[in-house]
Amino acid sequence: MREITKRLTRSPEETHQLGLTLARTLNRGDCVALRGDLGSGKTCLTQGLCEGLSVKEYVTSPTFVLINEYAGAAPDGGVLPVYHFDLYRLGDPDELYELGCDDFFYGKGICIVEWANLGGDLIPKEAIEVDLTHEGDRLRQVIITGRAL
Repeated sequence: MREITKRLTRSPEETHQLGLTLARTLNRGDCVALRGDLGSGKTCLTQGLCEGLSVKEYVTSPTFVLINEYAGAAPDGGVLPVYHFDLYRLGDPDELYELGCDDFFYGKGICIVEWANLGGDLIPKEAIEVDLTHEGDRLRQVIITGRAL
């Protein structure tokens, strides 16, 4: 049985902080699959994840290019590649395959995939799933499957 963590966040700052907390549990080769409606906090959580992975660049969603690559820091002091996908404008999962997604999803970095539901069967089965839903103006319910916090 995969671990399930449920949290409520009451502000963008709390969603960001949850990303920082989740980042501390990640290892090389992990994939984090984010799902949720527009404005549900996927990018805010991603910014927290990237900060927790020691990414120094400002993190924005790669909506028009599908993927951004950042240099994070591994616990051993080495470089940890962080691949940030945004599949919102993906026309078909085959486009993701044509990008060489297997090289990213099954490589030595960490993948963060916004709109992962649009990736179909190409998203790794063992991905850490994060579902974000609106529960009010600023309140978000976050359900993380595959990793205990």
